[in-house]
Amino acid sequence: MAEIVNLRRVRKDKARRDRESEADANRQRFGRTKAEKIADKDAETRARRSLDGKQLEPDKP
Repeated sequence: MAEIVNLRRVRKDKARRDRESEADANRQRFGRTKAEKIADKDAETRARRSLDGKQLEPDKP
């Protein structure tokens, strides 16, 4: 025999899982301190500057 399932409970559980996954994504995106954001921005700037300094320029004919 098949298991009896309460569809209302299944719907609510699915909605709860969806909300939790969205909240987790928002925590990853927005849950950082100002100092962490500044440090990441500075690291990205240093890396870009370093790569730009190592770029070879094309030879002029």
